Amino acid sequence: MSLKSQIEADIKQAMLAKDKDKLRALRAIKSLILLAETEKGGSGEITEDSEMKILTKAVKQRKDSLGVYEQQGRDDLAEVERAEIAIIEAYLPKQLSEEEVKSEIQGIISQVGAESMKDMGKVMGIATKKLAGKADGKIISGIVKELLSN
Repeated sequence: MSLKSQIEADIKQAMLAKDKDKLRALRAIKSLILLAETEKGGSGEITEDSEMKILTKAVKQRKDSLGVYEQQGRDDLAEVERAEIAIIEAYLPKQLSEEEVKSEIQGIISQVGAESMKDMGKVMGIATKKLAGKADGKIISGIVKELLSN
């Protein structure tokens, strides 16, 4: 089942359950998917990889907003963002722990033969593709820097 059809089915369930938070988050995801499908030069279909990028971007945007709301003491808005993050993350693959990410990156470093920070671009290119949707880019970047600077 594609992400779009899964989201549509879940929207119906949220409507029946009168779950406003879930409904708002799911409609936002559906909107992003429809925008991606109708992009200029697009084929009308999106790949699974694109779906993961859309979801990851949506979570990242909400986490950024959450940080701003927490700084400003807007707990009411922060709670809405937390709820949406939890709902959207349910559609993403399980996030890897920092240790799992570290072991994946160590494997990539040995595969590429990277030895110093000069090789960071090679490692990051492969790591971001391999770990897309499974780990945050900031975490990947931090671990790559840490491993290559030793």
